[in-house]
Amino acid sequence: MDDKKNINKNQLNIELSEEVAEGTYSNLAIISHSHSEFIIDFVKLMPGTPKAKVKSRIILTPEHAKRLLKALQDNINKFEKMHGPIKDSGHEGFPPFTLGGPPAQA
Repeated sequence: MDDKKNINKNQLNIELSEEVAEGTYSNLAIISHSHSEFIIDFVKLMPGTPKAKVKSRIILTPEHAKRLLKALQDNINKFEKMHGPIKDSGHEGFPPFTLGGPPAQA
């Protein structure tokens, strides 16, 4: 009986509003940091548009940023076991399209 009380005592109830549940699309993350926090700006870039908006900003402690990194790596590993390797486009941190300029040619 005491074990059930401890389980319920340590349980976290998380609420998710309809608006937040819809999510926000982002195809670029800009990460910066200070000695006390990491800031991740999620941006939506559209092809042929020279301007983009930050859609969401998340501020984390360094410890939480490291936990997030580990959780993402764990989930990527699980995803790749089920679906195969995720292809890396080779665009170090940038989406694979132009921002209003002429397209690249080989």
